[in-house]
Amino acid sequence: MNDSVSTLAADPAGVWAAALGTGGVFVLLIVVVWQVAATWRARMLATREDEYRRLAAKYAELLEDNTEILRRYTDELAATRRSVSSVERMMREVD
Repeated sequence: MNDSVSTLAADPAGVWAAALGTGGVFVLLIVVVWQVAATWRARMLATREDEYRRLAAKYAELLEDNTEILRRYTDELAATRRSVSSVERMMREVD
């Protein structure tokens, strides 16, 4: 049994094959980890982009609501000005 171990270590082709195989396994593991990390990052970016889209849609909806409220207040203010103006006219006519 010791004879086969010493023969394998003494064989330069076997040493190179073992070194290349070990290096290949490490390179494969690095590539796999790298791809998993890249996939995870892409998913995180997609999730963030979806959140930004939802926020933008919510902002647009709130902006439309605020615009409608402003329009209503402007109409009410115009009606109030007309009423105050007519009351002023009545007061001037009474004097």
